[in-house]
Amino acid sequence: MSIWGKIAGAAAGLILTGGPLGALLGAIAGHMMVDRSGGKAKGQDKAIGRDRAEARRSEAENGRERDEVAFTIGVIALAAKLAKADGSVSRDEIDAFKRVFPVPPEEEANVGQLFNLAKTDVAGFDAYARQLASLFRGKPAVLEDLLDSLFMIAKADDNLHPGELEFLKHVADIFGFSRTQFERIRASHFGPDREDPYVILGVTRAASDAEVKKAYHTLMKENHPDSLVARGVPAEFVRLATEKVAAINGAYEIIKKERGLG
Repeated sequence: MSIWGKIAGAAAGLILTGGPLGALLGAIAGHMMVDRSGGKAKGQDKAIGRDRAEARRSEAENGRERDEVAFTIGVIALAAKLAKADGSVSRDEIDAFKRVFPVPPEEEANVGQLFNLAKTDVAGFDAYARQLASLFRGKPAVLEDLLDSLFMIAKADDNLHPGELEFLKHVADIFGFSRTQFERIRASHFGPDREDPYVILGVTRAASDAEVKKAYHTLMKENHPDSLVARGVPAEFVRLATEKVAAINGAYEIIKKERGLG
C-alpha cells in the first residue's frame, strides 16, 4: 500500500495521536472516510478487518508505519505553512508539492484537503516542527530528510524566496541543526556548480584528504536510497536521495580535481 493510502488507514485508526499532527490527522479522518456523493461511510467492513489485522501486527511494524505517517503528515503540514513564507498566498503550493512528490490521482483530493487544512490551521509551523523534533528525537537523519523535502518543495519553482529561506532556517533550528549543518544541507540542493563543494561535504578547505574522503563516504552512505528506506522514510520520498547523491558526487569530483587525487 502506498503511503497515501496508509494515511487514510491511519486516520481511521488514529495511529498518530496527540499534538498538532494528531489533531490534523483527526480532522482529515471524516473527509477521507466519507463518500461525498452519498454521505455514507466507505469500507466499514474493511475497517473492522483492518483493525483486527492491526492488532496482530508486531510493535516494530506499527512503529514503522507510525513513523512513515508522521513523516508524510509532517512534510505536508510544514509545506502548507511554507506556502505563506514567500508572501504570495495566491500561489498554489500544492501543485509544487505534487510535482516533487507525485500523488496518485485517486489520492489527490485527500492530500489536497490535508494540505489546505494545515494551511489554515491555527497551529503555527513551529508547533508542527517541535512535535516532529520530539517524534524523531535521536534520529537526526530523518529530520534532515524532512528538511530536504521542504527544500525541494521551496525551490520547485526555481526560486528560493528569502522568506522561504528564513522559514527553513527556523525549522532547522527547532530540529537541532547547527548553522554549519544547515549550510551543508542548503548547499546540497543547488549543487557544486553553484555552491562551495567543501560546504556540500561539510568540511573546510583545511581538511586533510583523508577527512574529505571520510566525509564523502559518510554522506553517500547516509543518503543512499536503501538507507532512507531503512530509517523509515516512505518509498514515495526516496527520490530525495537522487538529488543529494548527485550533489555529493559532484562536489567530491571537483575537490579531487583541485587536489590532484586519483
